Amino acid sequence: MDLYTFSYNQQVTPEVIDELNHVNNVVYVQWIQDAAVMHWNKVAPEHIKNKYVWVIVRHEIDYKQPGKLNDELLIKTKVLNAKGVVSERQVQIFRASDLQLLVESKTKWCMIQSDIQRPARITDEIKSLFLPV
Repeated sequence: MDLYTFSYNQQVTPEVIDELNHVNNVVYVQWIQDAAVMHWNKVAPEHIKNKYVWVIVRHEIDYKQPGKLNDELLIKTKVLNAKGVVSERQVQIFRASDLQLLVESKTKWCMIQSDIQRPARITDEIKSLFLPV
């Protein structure tokens, strides 16, 4: 795994299982957002986190295989690019036992300056947290 990829494990619990006996698609959307937020919180210094927030502009999600009760999932995320006020982030969700890819997403995020609630250009300082510059 490269320096710019963030990952964590997620257990599939009964409350996320739908009527088809697998992880509900809406839950994957939440985990995709959670992965991005955790990555941001891990690498961004406080002065940057206090100044900026991110909002989702677009989600593109491919559901490849179902996650099932008690599966241990490996969730990986990284920023693919950043230009102007938007960045594109990839999230991949694997079944940890065999590394089968279950879900893959690309999400476009817009950086917002908190105090004025307007889009803000992504600085080189912020890019360097997530991408080689």
